[in-house]
Amino acid sequence: MNEKFIAFFIVTISVMFVGTAQNSFAEDFVVSIPYGAFNPELNTPAEVWYDPPELSITVGDTVTWTNDDREGHTVTSGYGAGRFDWMDTKNLGEADGLFDSLRFMPGESWSYTFEKEGSYNYFCVIHPWMEAIIFVDPYIPDFPHDATGKKYESFPTFLITPDRSVEINFSWEPQVIKTHEKVNFIYRFYDAVYDQLLRKLEYDIAILQNNEILYKDEKAVSGAGGDYRQWIFEEPGPIIVKISNIKPYGQVAESQINLSYDATARLGDFTAMVYDNPEKRVTTDKIVQPRETLQFYYEIAVAIIVVPAIMLAVLILYMKTKKNPPSYPERKASPV
Repeated sequence: MNEKFIAFFIVTISVMFVGTAQNSFAEDFVVSIPYGAFNPELNTPAEVWYDPPELSITVGDTVTWTNDDREGHTVTSGYGAGRFDWMDTKNLGEADGLFDSLRFMPGESWSYTFEKEGSYNYFCVIHPWMEAIIFVDPYIPDFPHDATGKKYESFPTFLITPDRSVEINFSWEPQVIKTHEKVNFIYRFYDAVYDQLLRKLEYDIAILQNNEILYKDEKAVSGAGGDYRQWIFEEPGPIIVKISNIKPYGQVAESQINLSYDATARLGDFTAMVYDNPEKRVTTDKIVQPRETLQFYYEIAVAIIVVPAIMLAVLILYMKTKKNPPSYPERKASPV
């Protein structure tokens, strides 16, 4: 089973299950058509035509309109004529075909479930001055889950490699991944038999999204039993983090646990979902991978050691010069 098939399978399953997860957390909202909405005059019992005239919901939510007026009305997607334009220009509004309740009478209601994010203007085709709008925000859960929408009951999550030798403990921060925000993938390696931390391993890691390899690092070396990677996703959608070819690198652990160098079945895949970020449209953060961090720490260490050493050398040279002032030949008086 190749990587492209696995990625396609996860994308397909994620679309099915995420839709189910959204429905399980969906809410119901009510919009009233108040008494007097049929009258376009300014001095009417109705302060608004649809109450509330603006409503913010989430993908998967359902809105029910109740007719509390004395005449029939419609809920039709599109743009109405406004309070005055319909009289001056005979403009009766323009429907866009997304949804239409048709006429429903006083005491009746009509419902519609919004499956896509966006803003939806609507009006009454019978009374074109009646207008309102629905804002539909994307569904973003507040818990970590895999690419199918299934919640991780314990987090960090973990898996044991197919050869039953290594346990990979895996998590990410923040737990809900959004576009244009830095994500830290954090993982640790344990011996699956004795549950001891494997302190130094060589491995490959790759991050995939939409059948594309976004990041790959081969022959990486874990330190202190674990490692991390940073990434910023530009697009929403399911992702896979693949860890493979896990091999021993020097002293694996204090107990000298032996891992064979055949790493064919020593691998693991972790999946998650990236959501569109409604609050951030550009990437401003910088990614810093472990090797860059080590190089930064190395440069700091060099500065900490070298700069004081140079200052000390200059000070010693200065002190020697001060203690031993230059000697000049003694001048003798000569007879005149």
